[in-house]
Amino acid sequence: MAALDQQPLLHDGGDQKPPPEGAARRFRRCRTAPSSEPPPTDKDNSSAADAPPKTLFTGGGRPSFRLVGLLLVAYLLLGTIAFYLAMDHMSGTRTTRALDALYFCVVTMTTVGYGDLVPASDAAKLLACAFVFAGVAVVGTFLSKAADYLVEKQEALLFRALHSHTMVRAMEMNKVRYKLYTAGLLLVAAVASGTVVLWKVEGMRAVDAFYCVCATVTTLGYGDRSFSSEGGRAFAVAWITVSTVVVALFFLYAAELYTERRQRELARWVLRRRTTNMDLEAADLDGDRRVGAADFVLYKLKELGKISQEDISEFLDEFDNLDADHSGTLSPADLAAAQPTPDPPPSLR
Repeated sequence: MAALDQQPLLHDGGDQKPPPEGAARRFRRCRTAPSSEPPPTDKDNSSAADAPPKTLFTGGGRPSFRLVGLLLVAYLLLGTIAFYLAMDHMSGTRTTRALDALYFCVVTMTTVGYGDLVPASDAAKLLACAFVFAGVAVVGTFLSKAADYLVEKQEALLFRALHSHTMVRAMEMNKVRYKLYTAGLLLVAAVASGTVVLWKVEGMRAVDAFYCVCATVTTLGYGDRSFSSEGGRAFAVAWITVSTVVVALFFLYAAELYTERRQRELARWVLRRRTTNMDLEAADLDGDRRVGAADFVLYKLKELGKISQEDISEFLDEFDNLDADHSGTLSPADLAAAQPTPDPPPSLR
């Protein structure tokens, strides 16, 4: 049995020289290129040309909550002014002109749509249509930021699961739980405060008040129950916006906690299960009957669903395009031959 354990699992690979001393350490300590190079400047033409373009909602590729907040304020300001001027073309329960305009803008943006205030003329209907799409864009931007946050957590999850200390992993899990519990408490507070205001200020029955609150925070908005008094609508302007965001955050953190648990279970299974001959055959990506450290890592990443065979094929094609001398390795000479220096921008010529 001991003799069998000492036999190599892959055969016909020929004589393979052992790696030079210290190679494994250099491989494990290698860093990505951006972390070892200074940020691009205007004088560095090639770096500036290769840098990804920045847009209004990206700061290095990440949407900013600050910019989303500025967009929200601009939307509410323009919407309030527009619907204030068009309030004579609106029908339904009225209180004060400015408050009704702001209230209708918030109800439109959050897609609650009670129906207690509706456009009555063609011009008002067209105006409402424009702000409906703008409001959906604002909410979509927030959800995009939330989705990006969840994806970033997923990308960092593998490293934490495989390399972090047990106590650190436990602390990370507790942080997710804390955020979920905090969002849950805020949701309970939002539901309770909305129910009390509808019960005391709007004069609804307790069941009807709770029913209206649930229809509002989920943006269902049947319209049979809504805020109709001046005080109720003044409260609703802030409450509807905050409560709908709290609901979105609650489900975001719940999904994050569930995903993190599943990923930890998968990583634990991948680490603990026994490696077989079939695994080594599958890990032999280049078909040379040898499995190096890079082959093994790529195979494990494929097991965890972090990378696909299509991704690997694309990277290998890019490697072949950069390997100008077809030596099987990349050098500065290969990069210079495969990637000619781009022309500088017109402003720097």
